[in-house]
Amino acid sequence: MDDHDVATNEEAGEVRRFWGGLGLPGLIDVHTHFMPERVLHKVWEYFDTNGPLIGGLGWPITYRKGEEERTALLRGFGVRAFTAMLYPHKPGMARWLNEWAADFARRTPDCLHTATLHPEPDVETYVREAVEAGARVFKAHVQVGGYDPADDLLRRTWGLLAEAGVPVVIHCGSGPAPGKHTGPEPIARVLARNPKLRLVIAHMGMPEYEEFLDLAERYDQVRLDTTMAFTDFTEDFMPFPSRALPRLAALGDRILLGSDFPSIPYPYLHQLHALERLDLGPDWLRAVCHDNAHSLFGL
Repeated sequence: MDDHDVATNEEAGEVRRFWGGLGLPGLIDVHTHFMPERVLHKVWEYFDTNGPLIGGLGWPITYRKGEEERTALLRGFGVRAFTAMLYPHKPGMARWLNEWAADFARRTPDCLHTATLHPEPDVETYVREAVEAGARVFKAHVQVGGYDPADDLLRRTWGLLAEAGVPVVIHCGSGPAPGKHTGPEPIARVLARNPKLRLVIAHMGMPEYEEFLDLAERYDQVRLDTTMAFTDFTEDFMPFPSRALPRLAALGDRILLGSDFPSIPYPYLHQLHALERLDLGPDWLRAVCHDNAHSLFGL
């Protein structure tokens, strides 16, 4: 066993001690990335070049491993359910990404069947097909896709997903770099039309944390995931305002653990410690790390 394997095993033990100390059966992570290997490698290449969509930041990939090893790592951490967040950067990609994700879910029973979408003429058709095939969560990426989530091409699709009660994890905040349609205003327009849409705002909506908390307080089906929020890495350039911590505590039943595994520039354990040091209490941590997602997905 080499030093890297030893370090990984040590981290897995620490992660298990974290959730075991809370009396949990494990973790549920709603924001992990699995996608076709050649697509994932393209994503990693983009991170390696410190591209503009990541704000020109240095972003080493901590878990640059093959699919089977990444899956084994999550299981070793005690992650009982996770997602395959994948997303198109242009029209014409979503349908075949959904086909890949359906196959991945069939061969990976602890992965919540994930699908995606993009504003294009056939979006309602393939989203309906994915829902009928058992998709349990969708991923939308406003920044990478470069689209307005309130685009008329998506109007009926959001309604379909609201009626079906399928959650959508959506990267719509302006971090780590703004896009043409990022920020709370386009999402507010989507929610005004579809107040029961189960949107999960990725990354706590960074850096517009408080504006997205406003939406969660206004719409009872809006949730936020913790992905990369509160970590040393993010606090250095997009800190969460301490004045908003009481609001975060009050919304404890609608905050979900997300990590961005495997494409994170620090160990998985650090996200958990970042949540713990908020000092919002063990009940809050139990809800965020397991119970809220367990309830949302009926696990």
